[in-house]
Amino acid sequence: MIKTFELNKSELTPNFIGSWFIENNLCDELIAFFESNQKNQEQGVVGSKGSINLEMKNRIDLRISPKDINFNNDNLFKNYFENLFECYKDYNNKWPYLSKIASHLEIGAFNIGRYETGQHFQETHCERSGIGNLHRLFAFMTYLNNVEQGGTTYFDNYDLEIEPRKGLTLIWPAEWTHTHRGNKVIKGCKYMITGHLNFSS
Repeated sequence: MIKTFELNKSELTPNFIGSWFIENNLCDELIAFFESNQKNQEQGVVGSKGSINLEMKNRIDLRISPKDINFNNDNLFKNYFENLFECYKDYNNKWPYLSKIASHLEIGAFNIGRYETGQHFQETHCERSGIGNLHRLFAFMTYLNNVEQGGTTYFDNYDLEIEPRKGLTLIWPAEWTHTHRGNKVIKGCKYMITGHLNFSS
């Protein structure tokens, strides 16, 4: 008969969720870009096959592939990802083993999204959940505005609820250890940009 065994308690209790603030003007420019591309927006799209599931995720997304961006001429996304890279460098400094396994990471397709009042990503999920997304190492997200009420992100394994604040940028492991959901926007709307840092192919 097996018995559980309790290891000695550690004084360190990290949740491995990094957080920083980026420039506010970038947030405004990303929102403006999103609103000026309404014809390419979709609602409730989940997974790589692009199926629609409003019971899982009720959000309007503008999906962008890095291969469609001319980073030499597009200062908006160049500046955003330069800011994100600075965040990741700081994360790397905190956990230096990463430099051995993830010295070169790629940005996959990413979304700029908007939640209206009453909408949210209601299903608890993680970012690496099967063979099809094993290449994901981290998720990233930047809140692009302050939300009047609600719209928090909840990491259930850590009982951690994060309030959306303009410019607040998060990086966290894609693993099942970091299951999370988006709570309902009660008042106002919520803009964000989110995607993944992937192992290089």
